[in-house]
Amino acid sequence: MATNDTIVEGVAGRYASALFDLANESSKTAEIESDLVKFQGLLDESADLVRLVRSPVIAADDQSRAVSAILERAGIGGLTANFLKLVTANRRLFVIQDIIKAYRALAAKARGEIGAEVTSAFALNDSQIASLKETLKASVGKDVTLQTRVDPSILGGLIVKVGSRMIDSSLKTKLQNLKVALNGAGA
Repeated sequence: MATNDTIVEGVAGRYASALFDLANESSKTAEIESDLVKFQGLLDESADLVRLVRSPVIAADDQSRAVSAILERAGIGGLTANFLKLVTANRRLFVIQDIIKAYRALAAKARGEIGAEVTSAFALNDSQIASLKETLKASVGKDVTLQTRVDPSILGGLIVKVGSRMIDSSLKTKLQNLKVALNGAGA
C-alpha cells in the first residue's frame, strides 16, 4: 500500500485506497471501476446530482435516501453501492469525484497504464479518443487510460494532463497569450 501513497492523498486518497484494496481482494477492480465511471457519468450529466453531492445543508438522511435511489436506478450494486452508501453516511460524498479519480489512477497503475485527463470544449467521439490514446501512448511509452471532461469555457482545442505534465492547446489559452503579447507590444 505504500506505493499507492504517491498516487493518492488526503481523505479521497484514503477512501480510494481502501476501496481498491477491497476490490483487489475480491478480484473486482474492473467491475468497481466500471461502476464508479458510471456514477461519474451521472454526475457529469446532472447539475442537481452535483448539488446533492456537494451541499452540506442537505440532511444526511435525505442524502442517503437519494443516493440509494440513484444507485438502484443506475444498476450499481454490490461493493460499489455499499462503498458509496458508506461515503454518504460518513458525510464525505463531497469528495466522491476525487475518490473516483484516485481509484481510477490506482487501477490504471495496477494494469501498468498511466492515466491522462483530457479536457475539451466539446465531447470527443470514439475515433478521436482512440487517436488521442495512440498519440499519448507513443509519447509516454505506456498504455493510457483517458478521463475525458467537457468544459465549454476553453472554447476549442484540448488540455491534456499526464502525470505531472500538462499540455494546454486550448483556444482560450492561445487567446490569452495573444492578448498578453499584444499588450506587451503596445507598451
